[in-house]
Amino acid sequence: MDKAITTALLVVAGVISMIFLFNSVYPMLNRSSEAMVSMADTIDDRMKSRINIVHAANSANRTSVYLWVKNVGDSRIVSVEESDLFFGQEDDFARVPYVDDAGASYPRWGYAIENDTLWVTGATLKITITYDSDPGAGTYYSKVVIPNGIADEYFFSM
Repeated sequence: MDKAITTALLVVAGVISMIFLFNSVYPMLNRSSEAMVSMADTIDDRMKSRINIVHAANSANRTSVYLWVKNVGDSRIVSVEESDLFFGQEDDFARVPYVDDAGASYPRWGYAIENDTLWVTGATLKITITYDSDPGAGTYYSKVVIPNGIADEYFFSM
C-alpha cells in the first residue's frame, strides 16, 4: 500500500512538474518563432528590393536637379516619401528633406512615377531636387535609400 501511495504521489508530482515546465517553455518558444517569422519576412523584403539610379541631369536654369531611379527588384516599393535622399557636391553632401517635411526651406525633393501609377518592378521614379538658387558646378554625389534600407548611389557632373 505504501508503494502505491508513493508511486501515485510521484506520478502527480511528475505531471505537475511537466505542466510547470510546459507553461514556462511554450510561451518562450512561441515568441522566438514569431521573431523568426518576422525576421524572415524582413530579409525576404530586402532580398526582393533593388533600385538603380540610372541618370541625373539639371534644369536649364540650374535650380532643379533630376534623378531617375528604376525599381529593378521583384517587389513594389511603398512609402516613397519615407526614403532618404543624400545629395550635394562629393565632399559636401547632406540629407535633403522630402517636400512635405522641408516646409519653406531649400533644398527639398519631390517625385513622380513616370511609367506606371505605383513604383512596381520596372517603373521609374523621377526625383526632382529643388534649390532656391544655382548650387554651382562640380561633381555631385547622390544616394537614395528606400524605407527598408536598400540604397544606390550615383556620381555626376554639372
